[in-house]
Amino acid sequence: MALTGAAVVILDARQAPLARRIARVLPGAAVHGPASLEGAADIAYERLASHLPAVFRAGTPIVGVCASGILIRLLAPHLADKSAEPPVLAVSEDGASVVPLLGGHHGANRLARTIADALGAHAAVTTAGDTALGFALDAPPPGWRLGEGARVKEVTAALLAGEPVQLIAEATSADWLTAGGAPFGDWGRLTVHITERRVVPGDDVADVTLHPAVLALGIGCERGCAPDELVVLAKRVLVAGGLAPEAVACVASLDLKADEPAVNAVADWLGVPFRLFDAQALERETPRLTAPSEVVFRAVGCHGVAEAAALACAGADGVLAMPKARSERGTCAVARAHAIIEPARVGRGRGRVTVVGIGPGARAWRTPGADAAIANATDLVGYGRYLDLLGPLPPGCARHAYPIGAEEERCRAALTLAAEGRRVALVSSGDAGVYGMAALLFELLDGEAVDPGWRGIALAVEPGISALQAAAARAGAPIGHDFCAISLSDLMTPWPAIAQRLRAAAEADFVVALYNPASGRRRIQLSEARTILSAHRPPDCPVVVARNLGRAGEQVTVTTLDGLDEDAIDMLTVVVVGNSRTRRMERGGRAWLYTPRGYAPAGVAPRAVESA
Repeated sequence: MALTGAAVVILDARQAPLARRIARVLPGAAVHGPASLEGAADIAYERLASHLPAVFRAGTPIVGVCASGILIRLLAPHLADKSAEPPVLAVSEDGASVVPLLGGHHGANRLARTIADALGAHAAVTTAGDTALGFALDAPPPGWRLGEGARVKEVTAALLAGEPVQLIAEATSADWLTAGGAPFGDWGRLTVHITERRVVPGDDVADVTLHPAVLALGIGCERGCAPDELVVLAKRVLVAGGLAPEAVACVASLDLKADEPAVNAVADWLGVPFRLFDAQALERETPRLTAPSEVVFRAVGCHGVAEAAALACAGADGVLAMPKARSERGTCAVARAHAIIEPARVGRGRGRVTVVGIGPGARAWRTPGADAAIANATDLVGYGRYLDLLGPLPPGCARHAYPIGAEEERCRAALTLAAEGRRVALVSSGDAGVYGMAALLFELLDGEAVDPGWRGIALAVEPGISALQAAAARAGAPIGHDFCAISLSDLMTPWPAIAQRLRAAAEADFVVALYNPASGRRRIQLSEARTILSAHRPPDCPVVVARNLGRAGEQVTVTTLDGLDEDAIDMLTVVVVGNSRTRRMERGGRAWLYTPRGYAPAGVAPRAVESA
C-alpha cells in the first residue's frame, strides 16, 4: 500500500513537534489536529470521533501520536475487511515506541520501521511472521510478487512450528526468506516456489509461488499503433513463453516512443514502470539480437528496438527468454536477468510535468491529488513564495524557485527537467487553470519552436481551489448562480478588451469575480471597473473583498459597491461583486452573502434542481 498522504494525528499542542518530525519522513504526510490549535496542524478537525473514522474509510494511513487505546476505540466499529484496511499506527508521546495496530501486511510494519529509524525508537511489530521469521509471505519486498492461489497461512504456520518447507529457487535466490533461519530445505510437505514462469490456477503447483521481477518486456511499434494490438501481442508472447506477468519488472523501448499510447498501454496493463533508451544505447546490443535490421537502423539509428530494449534492461549477463514476435504494427521481446531488475537503474523514465494548483496556500485546501503529485515529484518548480507555502520538501526532491513575473521561465525549466526523465511538479497558486500556469505551459508546447525533447513528456493538471471559490466560501454562497471571472491586469490583455467583457458581464447580470484588481503601479483599472459595474448595479450591491485567503493575515470584508475602499485592495486580493439577486443576511454576529439558485418571483419558493 502506498504511504503517500499519511495522516499524522495529534490531540493537543504538546504532540505537534513530534508529529512534524514524523511527517517530514513520510512523503505527502499531513498533521491533523484540533481546530482550536490554530496553526499547529495542516488539517483541522472539530471532533476526532468523527474525523478519524472518515480518514480511515478513505483508505488514508493513520499515525496517531497518542495512546493506542484511543485509536482502537474510535476505529473498532469500522473494522470490516482487513485486506482493504489502511495502516494504523500509534506512536508514544515520548517518541520511544511505534506500534502498528492495523494493516501490518499492507504497509504498517514497514511504516513503523521507517518512523522508528527516523526517531531512534523501537518498532513494536507483533505480526507473527515478521517477528519470528523476519518476513511476511503475503507482503514480499520490492521486486517480488505473490502468485495466485497462495496458501500463505498454512505455509507460515508450518514455518512457525519448525516444520521444514521445501524451497525451490528456480529464478533467483531469495535471501530475504532464508536470512532469519526459517526452516526451508530441499524437502517438505509444503513448497515455496520461486519462479518467473506462469502459474495457472488448478495446476499441480507449489503451495506458495513467488515471482521475482527478473523479466523485461521490450516493445517496438509504428507510430499510431493501436494500444489494444500491442497489449494483445504482449499477452501472446508471455503466454507462449509460459512466463508470468507478475515477473515483469518493466516495459522498455526507444526514447522516440516515450509518448506512444500503445507502448504506455502495455506498461499500464502490467502495472510496471516504462523505461527508455536512446538509439546509441540500443545499438550497443546489436551483437545479441536474433535478426538485426538495416531498415530499422536507417529509420531510428539502431538495428532493433524490442530485443535491444529488453536486453539493455536485463544487463550484460541477461538472455532472451522470448525473441522478437510481431503483430501487424508492433514487435515484442522478453529478456531474463539473473537478478531482480531495478527499473530506476536502467534507462530513464518518461518525464512528466504535473501542473499543480495548491489553492490559496492552506494545507487543508489542497486536494489529495495535488499532495500526491508534490510527494512523488523529483523536482518542484514555481514562484519562491508558493514553494514556501508547501513547507518541507519531500525527501530527495529538488527546489527550483523563480521570482514573480518569471512565468515563462518556470514553464521552460519544468519542461526541460521533464525531458531528462524527471517527475516535475509545476506549482501554481489557486487553480492552475484559472489565470495560472497551465495555459502558459500548453501554449509553449503548442508553439512553433518546440524543443524536440519536450515532445515525449507526459502531462497532467491537478486542480486547486481558486481564489474565487475560497472568497465565496468565506462569505457564504455569492456564486450560487451564474458567475464569471475577469482579470483587471492589462499586462497581456488590452484594457479595451477587459472593459468590453466587464460591460457584457454587467449587462448580463453575472456575479463577477475580479482577479488582479490592483497593484502598486496599476490603480485606475479597479476604479473604471467599478464605474462600469455601477451602471448596472445598485449602490448597495453586496461585494466581498478577500485578501490573503488561507494564509496568515487573512482578511474577508463584506461591503457594498458604493462603499468599496479601493485603497485597501492589492494583488493579494480578489473582489467578488454580487448581481441584482445577491442577498445579505446576518447570522452569528456576522454578515453572509448568497445568490439564490433560482430566479423565482418574489414569495415563490424555487423548484429544487440537482446540479450536474
